[in-house]
Amino acid sequence: MSQFQIHSILTANATAKPLLEGSLKKYGFVPNLHGGLAEAPAALKAYIELTALFDQTSFSPTEQQVILLAISAENNCTYCVAAHSMIAKQMVKADSAIVEALRNGKPLPDSKLEALAGFARAVVKNRGVVCGQTLDKFITAGYSRAQVLEVVLGVAFKTLSNYTNHIINIPLDTAFQAEAWDEPAQCNSRQCA
Repeated sequence: MSQFQIHSILTANATAKPLLEGSLKKYGFVPNLHGGLAEAPAALKAYIELTALFDQTSFSPTEQQVILLAISAENNCTYCVAAHSMIAKQMVKADSAIVEALRNGKPLPDSKLEALAGFARAVVKNRGVVCGQTLDKFITAGYSRAQVLEVVLGVAFKTLSNYTNHIINIPLDTAFQAEAWDEPAQCNSRQCA
C-alpha cells in the first residue's frame, strides 16, 4: 500500500493547487501522476516545466513519443508506458506498429526510429555511459549532436515520472486504461530495496 496520497485540486496545498488547475485545463482531467507529484510542489513544477522544454526539442511528435516510450519501457514504468501509448496513438497518430514494438521490446519497423529508441534505451540502461558505437549508430541514422543532448533531456524528464510512479505506485487513470501495460516477460522484475 502506498504511503502517498494522489492529490486533487481540493486536497493539494496552496502552491500545488494552481499547477493542478493548469493540468485540468490542459488535459481535461488531473492525471494521477500530477496528483502524486503535488505532494512536493517543486517536483510537480519541475515535471510540468520539463514537459514544456521537451516539447520544444527538434524531434517530431512521433520521435518524442518514441523516446518517452523507450525510456519508460526500459524503466519498466507501467503508468508511463500506458500514458504515452495512448498519447502516441490517439494524439500524435503514430503508427501503432511502432508503439506496439516499443511496448513489447521488439525492433521498430523504421530503422531511423529504431536507432532513436536504441540510443534512448542505452542512455537509461548504461546511466549515460554510452559507447562510441551506439553514439555513432545514432548519428549515422541522421540525428545530430544537439539531439544527443535532447535525448538526455527526455531521460531526465521521464526519470522523474518513472521513479515517482515506482515509489508512489500511482494508479492508472481511466483515460489510459485501454493501453494498460505489463512489462514483457523478458524484462527483469523490480525488487524493493
